[in-house]
Amino acid sequence: MATPARNHVWVGTETGILKGINLVKKQATNYTEVSSMNRGQEVTAMCFGDPQESEVLLGCRDGTVRVFNTEKSKFTEFHECGGGEGVFRGLGVLDNALVTCVESGLLKVWKEGSNENLEIQVGPEVEKMRLCEAQRHKVGTGGKENDLKIWDLQKPEQPIFRAKNVRNDWLDLRVPVWIRDLDFIPESDKVVTCTSHHQVRLYDPCSPQRRPVLEVLFGEDPLTALSITPDGRSVVVGSSHGNMGVIDLRKGRLLCTLKGNAGSVRSVQCHKSLPIVASCGLDRFMRLHSLNDKKLLHKVYLKSRLNCLLLTSQEKWEEEELTSIAAEDGKEEEDDEVWNKMETVMDKTISKKRKEAQETNVEDVSTENTLKKKKKNKAV
Repeated sequence: MATPARNHVWVGTETGILKGINLVKKQATNYTEVSSMNRGQEVTAMCFGDPQESEVLLGCRDGTVRVFNTEKSKFTEFHECGGGEGVFRGLGVLDNALVTCVESGLLKVWKEGSNENLEIQVGPEVEKMRLCEAQRHKVGTGGKENDLKIWDLQKPEQPIFRAKNVRNDWLDLRVPVWIRDLDFIPESDKVVTCTSHHQVRLYDPCSPQRRPVLEVLFGEDPLTALSITPDGRSVVVGSSHGNMGVIDLRKGRLLCTLKGNAGSVRSVQCHKSLPIVASCGLDRFMRLHSLNDKKLLHKVYLKSRLNCLLLTSQEKWEEEELTSIAAEDGKEEEDDEVWNKMETVMDKTISKKRKEAQETNVEDVSTENTLKKKKKNKAV
């Protein structure tokens, strides 16, 4: 029976490999056979399949969704989720149904055992689709010249919120729209987006206006990924040049920067309750930073260019790791006890040969002693 995969970070790569990282043991494991890799298996979206995090879902370039079982440490299911054009820009689970969205704007809900799947056109050139953690039937989408929309999958005819672009700039020119990532603030209806024009925008669907209620500029490079901090008061953003910053969503100011990245940041995820954030990108490193003191806690080189990651929601990593090790040791002790209780069975032929060998050794010893006595008497 395969050993359960106890990892704290799961990473999907451009080469299609699923990597698991155990930060307590400081080791990384590949869970994809290198011989079966091809360009079509590039991982472009990831999510957990259940709240227990016993399944990791991978959305691949070839339109398939692979299901990795962490308890069995192997891939158990493969789903063909074709339709539309382009790679997956979002992946989620809603009541045991898969929710996918591709670059061309086709959002589909794949109901198990049903041929009639819900389809929604959310607009072209989609860059991101994300499900709301608190209300799973709510979905946010956005992309290039495709401003933020929030959909209710129970009433999919029209979006329940459609963002409006900001006013023209000081030259009276239209401000371009290019959303790269978005996330829902916990215990709130507000949504945060980041754009290729280095803007961080906060939207409140409950307010009368559809324009952002807050806008902050970070750096001068396109922003590629974001994640909300556990307290919901700040957002961590990453750029195409490896810059990462923590922005206060209440006062609209930069709190701090997180250093160490050397390439474009492809994915950022904050822990649900601990003040830590994981990130990965084109420099092939997975990094874990502390949000309290900005320190780099872990840095793991993973050989391939990294597209996306998942950070476990468990809190007491060391205690859980020690519990699993103790359980494995206890199982080994039980096995040893079973083997020790078994009687030793000797083969008759082997025992007979051993007896003859012992008798031969006795005869050789007696002969050697007799020769020594004769030599001694001659010498005298």
